Amino acid sequence: MIISFIGSGNVATHLAQAFQQAGHTIRQIMSREYDHAKTLAAKVSASPIDTLGQLDLTADMFVLAVSDDSLYDLALDLKTERKIVVHTSGSVPMQILKGISRHHGVIYAPQTFVKNVEMDYSHLPFCIEASDPITFKKLEGLASSVSDKTYSLNSDQRRVLHLASVMVNNFGNALNAIAQETLNKEEIPFEILHPLIEMTTQKIYQGNLWKLQTGPAVRRDQKTINAHRRMIADNPDLLSLYDLMTKLIDHATH
Repeated sequence: MIISFIGSGNVATHLAQAFQQAGHTIRQIMSREYDHAKTLAAKVSASPIDTLGQLDLTADMFVLAVSDDSLYDLALDLKTERKIVVHTSGSVPMQILKGISRHHGVIYAPQTFVKNVEMDYSHLPFCIEASDPITFKKLEGLASSVSDKTYSLNSDQRRVLHLASVMVNNFGNALNAIAQETLNKEEIPFEILHPLIEMTTQKIYQGNLWKLQTGPAVRRDQKTINAHRRMIADNPDLLSLYDLMTKLIDHATH
């Protein structure tokens, strides 16, 4: 398949590389920042461009890997009736693309992408939605050429998945960052917690996570909870977070 990308950020970088490695041709990379387009294009043997007017409309598919706000702008400015146009957002409905092409869809990968961090794409989950069965089959084939993990999700399901992704990734990372800061203040190496974090991650393969919950909130160990609260009493935001999480765990496990 011949594919062009609009966007040159983290998502575009990884998807373009994944598709090229799977044997597809990346024809063009478009970005308003020409240098960014040029950098990604060099990685995937594509041509860099910086305006929609330069798009070669003979490509089989156009992947809009841009911010959610930019998607709405592209929906007004880009037109290609017969080619497949997809976006990669977890929270924007597929229907925003219907004015661009009758063949449209979504290929969403719930993953945290960093440009210069290598990734094994073979297990990257792809969530697919399409305007029609033929387009769906083509998107499924594209995803399957990269990974053995493909799922059919509609726009409502994808929004729920995006919410859950924020919880496990963004919120989870923020909690680890808070723990890291807490230890740094006392000159305690954060690496001491690495095995605990890894073990916590392993729990995801073991079933109902609430049943695997441990800690003072589950035990209703008020003495320990009160001691923790005193330690962070001078940080109202952290204290509120601690109280909220303690209450949530208590209610979910009793």
